[in-house]
Amino acid sequence: MEFYMFEPEETIQDYITGRQLPYSDDEYIRQSIERLLVHEKGFQAEAIEVSRSFAIEIEGENAAGRVDLLVLHENRPLMAIKCIRGSLVTREREALAASRLVCDVQVPWTVITNGEDAEILDTLTGKLTGQGLDAIPDLDSAKAKFGELEYIALPEKRRAIESRIYLAYASFQCPSKCPVE
Repeated sequence: MEFYMFEPEETIQDYITGRQLPYSDDEYIRQSIERLLVHEKGFQAEAIEVSRSFAIEIEGENAAGRVDLLVLHENRPLMAIKCIRGSLVTREREALAASRLVCDVQVPWTVITNGEDAEILDTLTGKLTGQGLDAIPDLDSAKAKFGELEYIALPEKRRAIESRIYLAYASFQCPSKCPVE
């Protein structure tokens, strides 16, 4: 019989909410991005929703989705942020689908980050608009572009497609901890 030994259960305090959360590599990434948004990008902690969930319904079956961080300005969504380990491009489609589903309108910017790099996508077009942590919009640039942002509801037919895409990608999750032999 094989035994796997895991490190002792650790927790980390969420910077925005103050709650104790189970340790995971992805959580450490999210904590660094929360600090970046507040200390370097100028957003108030109150304007950042942590682990924003959303309902998915496909052919009468219910599921739930989640964005790691949802940044708001004047109670309108600006950015949905996916914090992941590894390659950013492999999570683009999942992150775009989540940004299109999480609110009653599509979130203008989708951000995927591994804590060292970032991709910023226009949610409506799916096109890459910036790369690197410096390209994540700060509060001042967001305010300057706020009037130009399009807030468009996702048509129902497209909602079903994006829901299927999100669930397909979300089902491929790496464990938050690796077993130690």
